[in-house]
Formats: sequence, C-alpha cells, structure tokens
Amino acid sequence: MIDRVQIIGTGRVGSAIAARLSERGVAVGENEPDAVLLCVPDTAIAEVAQGLATDQAWIGHVSGATPLAALAPHERRFSLHPLQTFDRSGDAAQLDGAWAAIGGESDEALAIARELAELLGLHAFELAEEDRSLYHAGAVFASNYLVTLQRAAVRLGVPAEGLVPLMTRTIENGFELTGPIARGDWPTVDAHKEAIRAAQPELEPLYETLAEATVALA
Repeated sequence: MIDRVQIIGTGRVGSAIAARLSERGVAVGENEPDAVLLCVPDTAIAEVAQGLATDQAWIGHVSGATPLAALAPHERRFSLHPLQTFDRSGDAAQLDGAWAAIGGESDEALAIARELAELLGLHAFELAEEDRSLYHAGAVFASNYLVTLQRAAVRLGVPAEGLVPLMTRTIENGFELTGPIARGDWPTVDAHKEAIRAAQPELEPLYETLAEATVALA
C-alpha cells in the first residue's frame, strides 16, 4: 500500500501529481517513501536515478518513451505515463478522467503502478517495453500535432477563437469524418491546394500529406 511518495521534479506533471496525492491523503515527502516518482525531463531520468541511494522504495518515472532500464541500478522499478497534456498551474483536476500507460517487469511492479494510477484518478493500461516508442508517437499525433494543425488553420485565415468549438465538436461527434474528402469532392480539394500554394506555399505539402493520410485512414 502506498502511503508516502517522494516526487522529484515540480514541473507541469510533478506539481499536478503532488497536488492530487495530497488531496487523496497520501503524504508527499522524502522521509521513508514507499515510492519515488521521477517527474523530470526524459534526458535527466538516468542521471537522477543513479543518484538515488534508496534500496527500499519503488522507483518510477512518468515518461512515455523512456525504457525502464533508465532507472538502473534500481530493480524495484515501474513507469506511469499520464496520457494527458498539462499546463503550469499544478491543478490536480488536469488528471481527472485521463488514462495512464503503466509499465513494470513483474506483477508486483505493475500492481504498484496501477495502485498509484488509481490514487491519481487515472485509468491504467499496461504498456509493453517494446511498444513504448510507437505508443509515444501516437500520443504526439493526438496532442502535439493538434497544435500544429491549429496554427496552420490560423495562418490560412480561420479565427483562432472559432477553432475551439470546431475541434471540440469533432471530438464530441466521435471523430466522424465530414468535409470534401468524405464527400469525394476532389475539385474542392484541388482548389484548396491551389489557394494554399498561392498564399502559404510552405503549408501545401502538409495539406497534401494529411489529405492522403485521411483517404487511407479515415
């Protein structure tokens, strides 16, 4: 049972996790923790892990892409990656309803990761080590590239404020495809490309790539 967790790193993720654990009555501190959770940049995980002296606590990280081997030399190790994007507020509510990829090399490790996920209010699912990079790439598609799409749309003349209800409704409609490709309206697609080529030529390859992917996937 997890009663005390040491959080290392107070950035976007670490601050929200610390706030949620405190809400749930879990002590957050360095003295004899049951688990130590590294909420540091991926490139710092291995160095920080090597500097930890504890042999009793479970050691975990919140990276989606970093393998468990980065937590060496610790053998009591796990990972918990919240499938969520965070702002700098530290608001624990950002965890509400989110999912989390958990990893571990034993049933006990997975049980610890799952218990922590449940304490945080996350829906846990197991992630195999060999699938990490592919899974993380998928998360980047859904979150980071959404930012790219928004900025491309704004550059093409769509009001930024008008995009939020449009994107939200697309999600609420179950990602049902509408628009010219769904209708097979290729003259409109060609007109789009011509207009983009004239006004924002750097965005034409992006439009073409997304149009081809939409035909293939959607």
